[in-house]
Amino acid sequence: MWGRRRRADQPAKPEEQQPQRLKDALRQARIDSAERSGVVVDLHDAEVARLELLNEALERLFAEIPPEIDLFDRGISRGDTPRLWLDAIAHIGMDRDKRAYRLVQDTRYGRKVLAESASIPAMVEAVTRYLAQRMIERERALAGSGTRLEAGRWVRPRKDRRATRMFVLGLLAGFAILIVAAWLSAPRI
Repeated sequence: MWGRRRRADQPAKPEEQQPQRLKDALRQARIDSAERSGVVVDLHDAEVARLELLNEALERLFAEIPPEIDLFDRGISRGDTPRLWLDAIAHIGMDRDKRAYRLVQDTRYGRKVLAESASIPAMVEAVTRYLAQRMIERERALAGSGTRLEAGRWVRPRKDRRATRMFVLGLLAGFAILIVAAWLSAPRI
């Protein structure tokens, strides 16, 4: 204890070993960081690969959409969080555990999870329901605006002739008022 010296033949305890040099500690930290980032890159690549598999499974479904409906634009974004975009407001991403797919729609009140599954056929079914709903919403919006599909083009029907008659009548009334005003303001001889 106090004042006693250790013999030369006794090994040093781990607490009493020489402190590790900073250079060695930095080297070990770099190795650990590289291993962690390698795992992150592998997870990211696996995520993109799973989304590509789902994208291939959706190929047949998107081929059925009529060409005049340009509502959907499918593609994979490969950012920090890879996503398979279906249209401007809906995408499929991977869940936090990176095993399950999650169909999400952006609304004015935030994101809404429409479906979640680890199976590709279940996600294809959920995407099919989503596409059908969006196409019905589009038809309703177009029906409300008075447009209809004729010969592959969206056409607005002719407005009734009442609006044209009202415009012509307003034009004639304005012209008559202008003539009367000019006649009344003319100097008298």
